[in-house]
Amino acid sequence: MGGMSERLHLLGADGADLEIISACLQDAVTCRADMAFSAQERRFALVLNRFRWEGPEEEQQRVRTGLHFDDVRRVRLKDIASGHEPLELLAIQAQQDDGGALILFHFAGGGAILLEAECLSCEMHDLTAPWAARLTPHHNGGRDKG
Repeated sequence: MGGMSERLHLLGADGADLEIISACLQDAVTCRADMAFSAQERRFALVLNRFRWEGPEEEQQRVRTGLHFDDVRRVRLKDIASGHEPLELLAIQAQQDDGGALILFHFAGGGAILLEAECLSCEMHDLTAPWAARLTPHHNGGRDKG
């Protein structure tokens, strides 16, 4: 039963990496107060409570997770409430070309965050030990491990 204390630490440098990070963060909950953009450091960072899809199904858990993107030039928000209003993350997608990368966060209810970056460079790291989840995300009538 060694998986309970293992913390994920993932790096993203391309679209395939981001697909894995996005899958790990599906149904994570965050809020505007847990996000920050430093124009000087060119870093966008947020903290989320992610559902541990990789955990045993009978032990439904969440864990506090940090995520940051580097080389960010600009951040735009659409329908993101201020303060502590919960935001449920559906997916993160990226488009890359010679001019840089566009990283798009999709939230339930239509909210979105668009990052304009020089390249795709991100890191996701679990910050805490997991705890029992009060609610379990459901997709297509059941827990979907994809």
